[in-house]
Amino acid sequence: MSPRTLDRAGDVPPGETAADGGTRRERRERRERRERRADARELRPARMGPGDVLRVGAVGLRTRPLRAFLSALGIAIGIAAMVAVVGISSSSRAELDRRLSALGTNLLTVSPGSTLTGGAARLPLEAESMVDRIGPVTEVSAIGEIPETKIFRTGKIPKAETNGLAAYAVRTNVLTAVAAELRTGTWLNGATGRYPAVVLGSEAAELLGIGRPGPDVRVLVGDRLFTVVGILEPAALAPELDDAALVGWPVAESALGFDGHPTSL
Repeated sequence: MSPRTLDRAGDVPPGETAADGGTRRERRERRERRERRADARELRPARMGPGDVLRVGAVGLRTRPLRAFLSALGIAIGIAAMVAVVGISSSSRAELDRRLSALGTNLLTVSPGSTLTGGAARLPLEAESMVDRIGPVTEVSAIGEIPETKIFRTGKIPKAETNGLAAYAVRTNVLTAVAAELRTGTWLNGATGRYPAVVLGSEAAELLGIGRPGPDVRVLVGDRLFTVVGILEPAALAPELDDAALVGWPVAESALGFDGHPTSL
């Protein structure tokens, strides 16, 4: 028998198949795969359980209390800042919504324009009734500026010191139409509107030095004394009323020479 070359296992020649099946290359590959699996098992990292995590965390808190306190303080400050920013923006939005609602989005103001020749136009005497006949209109009121009528605390005030105050004839429902409120006193009605009674705007009362109305509190409107029966709060929808003296429509026509033409509806 001629000599044969054996593999390192000593029992199978090159190119022949062993009794258990597979060539030398296949056995080598199987051996390498077993070695790789064994190495992978040996290199698998250890995992910490929930108890171990808690113990390690507690050790960090005990050994570094100041760092733990500062970390908790930073988290608390951050949360408080976020809550404050959200709260401020929400309150600002609510305040804006309240102001927009107070401005009366369904309120329209009608004022005279100019004529074709460039002169000042006037609203007709029938303007109120004409506007009132418009279907969607629920309420209409009017004010009329009384020209050349100044307001003074007494007749001893120099005529030049008018403080920019104006006199207006008003309808009795103008208070509800512009959502104005009384600070003190009473509003004009069908009875007081025929007599020399006046309601002062908030700025007018301040400029005249009047803090409360009363039967003994009077101001000079034009050349007649009028009793102050009320003082208004600032009117957001009609700021021209703040620095004005408001009298009834009938007494303005009979005592102050008012022509009856409204200047604003």
